[in-house]
Amino acid sequence: MPLFDGLADERLAWIAERCTWRTVPAGRHVVSRHEDEGGVYFIAAGSVRATMYAVSGRQVTFRDVGEGELFGDLAALDGRPRSVDVTTLADSVVAHLDRAGFLILLDEEPAVSRRIMLRLVGLVRQLSERVIELSTTSVPQRIHAELLRLAREAGVSANEATLDPAPPHADLAAQISTNREQVTRELSALTRQGLLRKAGKALVVTDVERLAGLVDAARGG
Repeated sequence: MPLFDGLADERLAWIAERCTWRTVPAGRHVVSRHEDEGGVYFIAAGSVRATMYAVSGRQVTFRDVGEGELFGDLAALDGRPRSVDVTTLADSVVAHLDRAGFLILLDEEPAVSRRIMLRLVGLVRQLSERVIELSTTSVPQRIHAELLRLAREAGVSANEATLDPAPPHADLAAQISTNREQVTRELSALTRQGLLRKAGKALVVTDVERLAGLVDAARGG
């Protein structure tokens, strides 16, 4: 894990021994909102998704967390209940470090403390951008931005990007705070415009530069 880069072997062994290790099948809860347990989780393999459900029942997705990353550090820092539900997206191996152990690690390893601070700064920046995006852009514009993010994450080659498998419409809706029907309509419109193409179970963004131009125009860039 990048968080532990440069730590002595003795410290790594201490972390591994202090952690409780679990193998969690895909689609299972790892932690639930409002739980009082305050440890931090490290993902040794697999990936998870942090979500919350509104009173209306609509799912809001905050972020996906993959191998080599962590979650639960907010509750581990302030001792308050969990703020989101976390569910595995794939079969995963997670290591749980209790809150007392996490605080010892931060106190005794300045490099880890700095990395945690930088991680939290990054989260604040991401959430700030998301608030602006949700407050000032339309649903189609938010879909464009999410597709561009996924395209860049998947890798762009010759101005194309292949999302394999194609993201479920419900997942896209949860990411950008809308409903599945609106996502389906906009993806169909983008397909008619030639910006998207289906390829089996994959979805191909056929002109990443043009999509980026739509996103920049919406943001006043």
